[in-house]
Amino acid sequence: MKTDTNTPIPAKKGLGLLDATLIVSGSMIGSGIFIVSSGMAKGLGSAGWLILAWLVAGVITLLGALSYGELAGMMPKAGGQYVYIQRAFGRLTGFVYGWTVFAVIQTGVIAAVAVAFAKYSGQIFPFWNENHVCLSFTGLNFSVSWAQVLAIGLIVFLTAVNTMGVEEGKWLQRLFTIAKMLAIFGLVVSAFFIGGHKEYWTHNWKEPFSSAGFDSKNGGWNFIGSFALLAAFGTAMVGSLFSSDAWNNVTFIAGEIKNPARNIPRSLFLGTFMVTMLYIMANLAYLTVLPLQGSPTGTLEAQGISHAPFERVGTSAAQMIFGEPGLLLMAMLIMVSTFGCNNGMILAGARLFSTMARDGLFFKAAGSVNKNGVPAKALWAQAAWASVLCLSGSYGDLLNYCTFASLLFYMVTVAGLLLLRKKEPSADRPYKVPFFPITPWLYLLLAGFVAVSLMVFEWKNAAAGLGIVALGVPVYYLIQSRVQKTPF
Repeated sequence: MKTDTNTPIPAKKGLGLLDATLIVSGSMIGSGIFIVSSGMAKGLGSAGWLILAWLVAGVITLLGALSYGELAGMMPKAGGQYVYIQRAFGRLTGFVYGWTVFAVIQTGVIAAVAVAFAKYSGQIFPFWNENHVCLSFTGLNFSVSWAQVLAIGLIVFLTAVNTMGVEEGKWLQRLFTIAKMLAIFGLVVSAFFIGGHKEYWTHNWKEPFSSAGFDSKNGGWNFIGSFALLAAFGTAMVGSLFSSDAWNNVTFIAGEIKNPARNIPRSLFLGTFMVTMLYIMANLAYLTVLPLQGSPTGTLEAQGISHAPFERVGTSAAQMIFGEPGLLLMAMLIMVSTFGCNNGMILAGARLFSTMARDGLFFKAAGSVNKNGVPAKALWAQAAWASVLCLSGSYGDLLNYCTFASLLFYMVTVAGLLLLRKKEPSADRPYKVPFFPITPWLYLLLAGFVAVSLMVFEWKNAAAGLGIVALGVPVYYLIQSRVQKTPF
């Protein structure tokens, strides 16, 4: 008997604490941990400040996760952060958040991670090299590479798997998240016990907080003072925060988690804590096998962490430990990492758009679920736009623009927690954030510091991010006018 996919079948609660935790950690670990430390090292110039930047990013993430835990306990519904923002600040603000997530935050990350998967696939299989053109339109100055085709294929494949049901998606997430966490841990152990260089470790920690920035004009390292250091630290945090992002994805899928009021807060803390520790260990491993301050030319050792080829510091570290086979090993590790990251994001993200559709703020068909109890149409809408971003070539810019917007909405959500404590003091709160109100206020203070740094020193990207957010306001009123005339 054929099932009508437009019939709103209740979501199946097939995800336990383990699955929720792996969605948190799996969505966080993508390609960032293998790349961004290079740029951070170039701006900070010391091991102490580099590790502190990762530690502060971890603290900010943990404080945010603890704050979100209370909101998740109050509102254990699919849609997560969208639901929290809407309850605290109203329908318009909730839509603007959902609009930004669909326009670039979720789909843009899915596209970027898929292209990273394809790029590293090209290191193993040259056919998928990003320079291998599939289609070329000379008159339009536009071409499509086989790497982009593979990236779209990955998105389509993972979307198809997730339309089969929660069980299929969760087992894929379990397999790849556990595999990549073990692989990163294996890289850390190998750095300390197989390929470590005592002289690099000693040199890197000789003056751990003697800050310096690389001057590309004269090709040397210059000491930076207190104000410049503050600016460098704030902008460097973008890399560590980006690598720690997407931990909130588990809240989107609350409707399919067993005992969400209990399991979501726990998974948020466990997942973010594990990844934070893993990231710090990975950076300590980099400092064990490579000098932090390097130069643009020379051997792999001479380039160091700061000037790792193509900023692929993870690849440089693996090559230092295992020789040339390290390139292959790291390419395989990043393929596993990006595959699992995208599965978690695809699995969770569509649930937000499905919730918006049921509220009349997204395509109506996206609110339905298929015979397997998953929002298949929302999944395919997400896949379609992510695929367009793969082809556009602009997804990297969009990610930069929305780093600020993403951080802004985290702050809005945590501010919503403070507001709801006043507006709804008697609401049922199965879990309460510890050390309230210190925890949310400390989050806002630290995240606000990074946001202000971006507004001052990366104002073009911040302004572009705000522009995308602001565009959601007229889109909201356009949708509202259409709903009044005819069902959307």
